[in-house]
Amino acid sequence: MKKIGLIGGMSWESTQEYYRIINEEVRNRLGGLHSAKIVMDSVDFAEIEKLQHEGKWSQLGDMLAESAQNLERAGADCVLICTNTMHKCADQVAASVQIPLIHLAEATGELVKQQGLERIGLLGTKFTMEQDFYKGRLTEKFGLDVIVPNDEDREVIHHVIYDELCLGNVQGASKVKYLEIIRKMIDDGAEGIILGCTEIPLLVSQEDVSVPVFDTTYIHAVSAVDFALK
Repeated sequence: MKKIGLIGGMSWESTQEYYRIINEEVRNRLGGLHSAKIVMDSVDFAEIEKLQHEGKWSQLGDMLAESAQNLERAGADCVLICTNTMHKCADQVAASVQIPLIHLAEATGELVKQQGLERIGLLGTKFTMEQDFYKGRLTEKFGLDVIVPNDEDREVIHHVIYDELCLGNVQGASKVKYLEIIRKMIDDGAEGIILGCTEIPLLVSQEDVSVPVFDTTYIHAVSAVDFALK
């Protein structure tokens, strides 16, 4: 079994889901008392969030690259950035180490294509929904037509992530808002919805939505297990 390296803490509310899913998946596949070999470097999300909103992405990339190097020195055989938004720095992080980076958007895009979908809705932080580092990869590598909510709805999605979900505050009223936004996207032709922030699955699940939902936390975590056990 290979050792999985996690860059966590963005936020720890979703990072703990990575730890749970990876270990449950290893136990399901291997049985008995098996669990995953994991090493984690967890950052202070307050520092990350401040730099995100100041647009200091190169500095953020340096910070995550240092985390990846810490994982490599600790014996990790791969590295995962346990957040969608910080995949804006994925290429910089990947270039800083000799071990492979398992890219969240690529793992998700592969699964979307396997299900034969072409027009996909994307929810996430404003950075993820508005910038090209994530949408562009889905389009260029997998040929997907990616749609996002309107300006007002993007503000709602972003606010709930940072001011509620990252603090472990799951509000029923916010779930209602999210589901209404998702319904609009389905009306606009979305054949599936990518929950493109690792906190969103704390609020919305497949049972809530009439089209396929892609839980990026679960997809990314299972991809790590695939790598570790192959």
